[in-house]
Amino acid sequence: MKFCICNEIFQEWPLDEQFEMAADIGFDAIEIAPFTITTSVRDIDQETRQRIRILAEQTGIEVAGIHWLLAQTEGYHLTDPDPTVRGRTIEYMQDLVRFGVEIGGSMEVVGSPQQRNVKDGVSYQQAWEWFKEAMIACAEVPGAEGFTTCIEPLAPETNNNFIIRAEEARRIVREIDRPNVKVILDTYSGTHVEDDFPAQIRQTGDLLGHFHCNDYNQRAPGWGDTDFVPIMRALLDIGYQGYCSIEVFDFEPDPYEHAARGLATLKQALSEAGNL
Repeated sequence: MKFCICNEIFQEWPLDEQFEMAADIGFDAIEIAPFTITTSVRDIDQETRQRIRILAEQTGIEVAGIHWLLAQTEGYHLTDPDPTVRGRTIEYMQDLVRFGVEIGGSMEVVGSPQQRNVKDGVSYQQAWEWFKEAMIACAEVPGAEGFTTCIEPLAPETNNNFIIRAEEARRIVREIDRPNVKVILDTYSGTHVEDDFPAQIRQTGDLLGHFHCNDYNQRAPGWGDTDFVPIMRALLDIGYQGYCSIEVFDFEPDPYEHAARGLATLKQALSEAGNL
């Protein structure tokens, strides 16, 4: 299991300082939100993409992948009834995959509730089929066979109305049936909607491609009351070897202190879980 930090916690800092800080705190990897570089991923030039790979090599910090894929963009929607909008969105999603591969990442997180919500007049099943089409298009980008698209169930508290529970994410991944399409589970959403979140981790098993760690209060682990020991125990039970990535939504605390306490909390929880 590797520990990762989502870079929007450091978004006001230059990329080199972000990598250096992640290394100084003791993370294994960093996860990049494209909007922290520029609004459209298409505007991230080749020099910057190569710079990210160089920084990873220099600092020993891996690039886990990308998330917040459609944040701050306009005109994209994965389940829009207009086929032109869906087509435009699929093309942009494929460009995101290419970006993820080019910076050395191994996965992407498909969250973006505002760009996938079921609109009025669209049935849930129709949205389901359109969403599947987009995920298959991501999986089939040439050269990205080893890059995993991870579908994230999101709580209604994130303004989401489509794929809320882990069971839905597992079901759509099984229907897509591609080796590079998996599930990501998120502690914040999971603890809001699931009666037994560790049980959902165990049921997801080999379908789990990525994992986000955050407290019920939207801060990093250790800044609230969420008990991460049973969560770590569940991850150990399924033999999870991927990234546990800290993602925060409350940016009030000092970034260094925020991330450092989060990592220390996860490592302590993993140690305690290993002794259960």
